[in-house]
Formats: sequence, structure tokens, C-alpha cells
Amino acid sequence: MDYKNAGVDIEAGYKAVELMKKHIAGTMRNEVLTDIGGFSGAFSIDACKTMEEPTLVSGTDGVGTKLKLAFEMDKHDTIGIDCVAMCVNDIACAGGEPLFFLDYIACGKNEPEKIASIVSGVAEGCKQSGAALIGGETAEMPGFYPVDEYDLAGFAVGIVDRKRMITGKSVKPGDVLVGIASSGIHSNGYSLVRKVFEISRKNLDRRLESLGGQSLGETLLTPTVIYVKALRTIREGGVTIKGCSHITGGGFYENIPRMLPEGTGAQIRTDSYEIPPVFAMLQQEGKIARDMMYNTYNMGIGMILAVDAADADQTVALIEKSGQKGYLVGEVVSGEKEVTLL
Repeated sequence: MDYKNAGVDIEAGYKAVELMKKHIAGTMRNEVLTDIGGFSGAFSIDACKTMEEPTLVSGTDGVGTKLKLAFEMDKHDTIGIDCVAMCVNDIACAGGEPLFFLDYIACGKNEPEKIASIVSGVAEGCKQSGAALIGGETAEMPGFYPVDEYDLAGFAVGIVDRKRMITGKSVKPGDVLVGIASSGIHSNGYSLVRKVFEISRKNLDRRLESLGGQSLGETLLTPTVIYVKALRTIREGGVTIKGCSHITGGGFYENIPRMLPEGTGAQIRTDSYEIPPVFAMLQQEGKIARDMMYNTYNMGIGMILAVDAADADQTVALIEKSGQKGYLVGEVVSGEKEVTLL
């Protein structure tokens, strides 16, 4: 008896590391001091000395049951983007710039090519956010996970000068809410998605005119947008972002109030932006109430910013400059710390 007979193939682990190295190399930054394969990742903070009060910000998250669709479609090269996005978008919400990322993959069987495909998506997410992929872990856990399944989670660290942190404390009535478009469902609410849609390869391969000719599976696996560049472009354009909300699990109703001070609420004009057709399809087929949709999904807006009314149009223009789509979606009002849909 040996470890391989027990279900853990150490040689496969070595091969997976070799295959993923080419993807990781493209994420490197000058501050990275170690190579992949060491016991830890080292990152120099020497460049942060120019900040008055450098402040670390961090985020950790996973992909959730969206992974089930990746399993069914046997497509693993984009799910890592979701994992990175869920972490670095939260860092960006605080005004931070992501510095580095670490991933954790737990699987029933280490198939090196599949692991490398997953990591290629993680590396792509890191490139989009400017974070270095400085380490990670692949844990082969036979008997705990089915041989063809895995879980994926990540952890990111960023930095911001404390005086430039986005805290929401200065948000006031009259401020304008600017939304940045999502790419679709992103990475939340997939347990409900899987209740509504039959998650079989035949159904996921259906190409639908209502989805712009994409298959249902392609639409549902569309990666989460990474908003780091858009927020950086806004800051560099001279606009002060007073509050920022990443619209994840809990949708509009839970996430928007997180950036509001006491005594203020948010009014959102739901007809002010384009809602991706997948949400109408999901609502109709699942017979889901409108409020529940906005309480579960991003409904086409992945990030909402509070800015001074005088900066609203410029903010949208800067979002467009970054390559994203921006909308004036509402305003901050006096009242209870809650969201009203108009």
C-alpha cells in the first residue's frame, strides 16, 4: 500500500504545478520576491513608502455552486476569473489596489490538465486586476470530493493610503448613484439558478435567440466583471468616490445600504439601465417575484458608486473610458437606510 493507492497522486501534483507555471508567470509584478513552488510567497512593500499611511485591505471568497455548471460543461478555464473577481472587487470597494492573490483548489482527483486550466482562469483574473499570483494550494482529497469535482477559493491583499479609503461616511442626500454594468449573473444565486434551469449538458447547450445566440451554459458561465480598472480610472480622473457597493449575494437590498450612513437611503430607477436578458428568463421560468430577484441578483449592475452630483456625468464618462458601461441609476435621499426601487 502507498499514498497513490490511497487516492493521492503526488506525481500528478508535481505535473500540475509545472503546467500552471506558464500561466502564473504572466501575473508577476516587480515586488514579487519568490518563485512558485516555495513554502510561501514574498512581496515587497517598499513602493508603499510614498503613502502617508499605507493600509492593507484584504478579501477572500469562493465561486459557490456556479462550479456545478463548470463540471457539467467540462469547462474550467474561466471559473478562476470569478474567484479572483469576488475577492479583488471587494478590495476595490474600499479604494484599494490589489497587490497579490493566492488560490486554493480542493479536488477528489488531481488531473493536472484540469488543474492547470482552472489556474489559467485565476491567472487571467489576476492580470485583469493587476494582482500577482504568488502562491496557492492544490489539495487532493479522495473520499471527500467526487473524483470529477473540486472547490475553488481565493484570498487577495491590496493597499490604499488611509486618507483615500472609500468608507461611505461622507455620503449625503443629493449624491448621485452611478452603476457599472455586470456581465450577467456573476457568481451569486446559483443555487436558485440550478433549481430553475435543468442542469444537464443537453439543456445547457441550447442556443437561444433571447440570449443573443449564446447557449444557456455559456451565458450562465460568463465570468464576473473585474472592476479594479474602472475604479482606478475614476480616481485618476479626479473624482472622489464617496461610497461603493459590490452587488453580490443579497442583491440591491442588502449591499447598497452597506455604503450608506445612518439617516440616508437609496432610490434606484430600475428603468435607467439595460438589464441582461438572462434575468428576465430566470424570473419568468422560475416564477420569481421581482423583489426576490433584486434581493438575490445584481440585475445587470455589478458595482454602485455614490458621487457628488456635480461629478456624476464625468464618472460615467470615466467608466466608459475604462472599457466598462456606466449608468446614472439613482440618488441618495434622507430617510431609513434602505433601498427603494422606482
